[in-house]
Amino acid sequence: MAVLIVAVVLILLVVVVVFKSVALVPQAEAAVIERLGRYSRTVSGQLTFLVPFADRVRAKVDLRERVVSFPPQPVITQDNLTVQIDSVVYFQVTSPQAAVYEISNYIAAVEQLTITTLRNVVGGMTLEETLTSRDQINSQLRGVLDEATGRWGLRVSRVELKAIDPPPSIQESMEKQMKADREKRAMILTAEGQREASIKTAEGQKQAQILAAEGSKQSAILSAEGERQSRILRAQGERAAAYLQAQGQAKAIEKVFAAIKNGKPTPELLAYQYMQTLPQVAKGDANKVWLVPSDFGKALEGFARGFAKQGEDGVFRYEPSEDGAAVEAPEDDSDEVAAWFDTATDPATQRAVRAAEADARTPVEPVGISPASRPHLEQRQQPSQQQPPAQPQYRQEPPDQRWQNPPPPQRPLGR
Repeated sequence: MAVLIVAVVLILLVVVVVFKSVALVPQAEAAVIERLGRYSRTVSGQLTFLVPFADRVRAKVDLRERVVSFPPQPVITQDNLTVQIDSVVYFQVTSPQAAVYEISNYIAAVEQLTITTLRNVVGGMTLEETLTSRDQINSQLRGVLDEATGRWGLRVSRVELKAIDPPPSIQESMEKQMKADREKRAMILTAEGQREASIKTAEGQKQAQILAAEGSKQSAILSAEGERQSRILRAQGERAAAYLQAQGQAKAIEKVFAAIKNGKPTPELLAYQYMQTLPQVAKGDANKVWLVPSDFGKALEGFARGFAKQGEDGVFRYEPSEDGAAVEAPEDDSDEVAAWFDTATDPATQRAVRAAEADARTPVEPVGISPASRPHLEQRQQPSQQQPPAQPQYRQEPPDQRWQNPPPPQRPLGR
């Protein structure tokens, strides 16, 4: 029985010795091993054999980068305002031996160092600088922490400020200031919009006045050209009418004298007709006194000599020609003068009127458009590319050949 107990004790002793002589260190961790209370070595990511009862693992250190968030800390700025700042520190253990032997609690040391450094940095800034200089504060904190924690076997890779909370009264004042700034910017933008609208409106009015003036100019030009063409055509018509009137009077006189010749009047008849016409000459309300010309007898004698011959007794009598031939009657020219009374519109006049109407319907191109107004007006030509509007051109139609080449005058009738 005693032998069995001894065997069991020996087995337990062997198990304890084996357990004490083997240590398994996982990857990304480092184990600091001491022998007889002094530092021996550092192992990581392997199976390590220890001397029983002489070696022991002092501490295991995580070699991964760690993120430590510290609670908000009160910090007084340069303008004597207390703000709450909470920070985040990213660091990694690079020397497990120094982290174990140089400082007892490196996490607490990093926290306290961060708080004191943050107070030193922010204490030299105003509240506005603190709120707008986060990158500068982060850089200064990282530089100070990395330099101070180097002998502890730590490497500070990054420091970030999570939040900066001013006092509630300051927050309210800041909100009012921001609201006032936004209202100011809104008023500025509104004023700028009204200014742009006024400029655009003025540009539009200017363009409208330019186009109206251009339209008035074109209208005046067309009116003047139309008046000119109207006067030319009216003058041509009056010339034709005068010519027709002269031709008609000539024909009427010719017909009258031809009828007188054919009628073979005697001087007595002509004198009688002349005496009957004299009272009609004197007729009228405005005629108070009527004078008979002193050379009345001579005029009558000359008129009789043209139609008759004076006999031996001094009396003028009409006698036919010796050959007995009848007086030649004037030829019938009714067909020749029929075209004079044609009232149809001259084709040349019609062409001139159509040309004037076509020019009046021609659109007027705008001129003088400034480049500033050219994005709303769609899209219009640049001022350098615009050409002045073409002046209306009217063709001068040749007058009717009928008026340029009048018919030859009728041959005078002989006695």
